[in-house]
Amino acid sequence: MQLSPAIKSAGLAVLGLLLLAPATFAADGESTPLNLSETKAKATENAGTTSGGLVRTIVGLAIVIGVIYGLYWVLKQVKASREASAEGTGLETIATLPLGQNRAMHLIRAGDEVVLVGVGEAGVTPIRTYGEHEARALGLLVADEAAAPDTIELPAETVRRRFFEALRRKTVIR
Repeated sequence: MQLSPAIKSAGLAVLGLLLLAPATFAADGESTPLNLSETKAKATENAGTTSGGLVRTIVGLAIVIGVIYGLYWVLKQVKASREASAEGTGLETIATLPLGQNRAMHLIRAGDEVVLVGVGEAGVTPIRTYGEHEARALGLLVADEAAAPDTIELPAETVRRRFFEALRRKTVIR
């Protein structure tokens, strides 16, 4: 069984508080009256009893680190939940062509259509929509032999398809 990081952080914080509690109740620094006529020897005796302060500092530091880690984890979870996730098989990116900083062209298959869109800082703009048959004829989609076994390609279509496939291999980033 694995515990989430938030539960681990909370557990460490509670453990730190439990370790800090006996040192807090045992310390009598607040109830000790102030005596200015104390001798120098007695003052040096009390200087050696600062181990409780050191333990409190270390436990406090551990608590602060635990809180920071817990906030980091929570913010990371919130960011992950806000990111869009691709679900389903209705859309498929066929090719992407970066045009510059924050600008690109995408060839997207949406069902039986292939859509060429431009993406920039202003948003997404559809440029052209191709039908499936037209996209296959232009070489934008790879022809499946199982999908159309009785299709006859003319020599000009074969040359054009090979040209577009070679061009796509050289220019498309995958």
